[in-house]
Amino acid sequence: MTTITVDTPAGPIDALLNAPGGEGPWPGVVIIHDAIGYGPDNEAISERVAAAGYIALTPNLYSRGGRARCITRVFRELLTQRGRALDDILAARDHLRAHPQCTGTVGIAGFCMGGQFALIMGPKGFGASAPFYGTPLPKRLDQTLDASCPVVASFGRRDPMGIGAAGRLQRVVDDKNIPADIKVYPEAGHSFANQLPGQAFLRIAGFGYNEAATADAWSRVFAFFGEHLVTEAN
Repeated sequence: MTTITVDTPAGPIDALLNAPGGEGPWPGVVIIHDAIGYGPDNEAISERVAAAGYIALTPNLYSRGGRARCITRVFRELLTQRGRALDDILAARDHLRAHPQCTGTVGIAGFCMGGQFALIMGPKGFGASAPFYGTPLPKRLDQTLDASCPVVASFGRRDPMGIGAAGRLQRVVDDKNIPADIKVYPEAGHSFANQLPGQAFLRIAGFGYNEAATADAWSRVFAFFGEHLVTEAN
């Protein structure tokens, strides 16, 4: 795994790049970090994606300015669905497409805030989208998912921000005939696939890591990516 620079319309940002061992080419996956930002947890996720046979690239959406200012800006752009954060994600996609070991087919995965971005970016040149608890769901979901790529979404029933989210997303993808695999994990809450500090407190609040749900969700994601990214690339 290496930290690289990705050129974007607003200037360079840093990103984590992790490639599988052996000979490529491989499909790519842009990974969007949660609201906390990227750190050791994102490194573990990147390693998991690379081990499954994908070039993983995680752009740091908080690269510019102070952390508090970045968080405020990125969340504003998430709500309006336009701005530098979206441009950064597209630049990461294009960086992977141009990578000599990439097939040119790129998916997107995201967590929490990143899960919302994964849904928003689904119609923007990705082969498949894997939002993990992208709750609350983006506003104007019906419009947001116009011409979206296939979606494999994972939710925790104990997520206080995700009540009814899976059903709502299912109705939209069904109405638009978007290929999808949507699953709710009864014993899991928000951030169930992120190993964040303070797990005991997080579980009380309806958050927290769940190993069984994480393993099953990633198994579904990689099967879905195998169908929509690997097959498309061949």
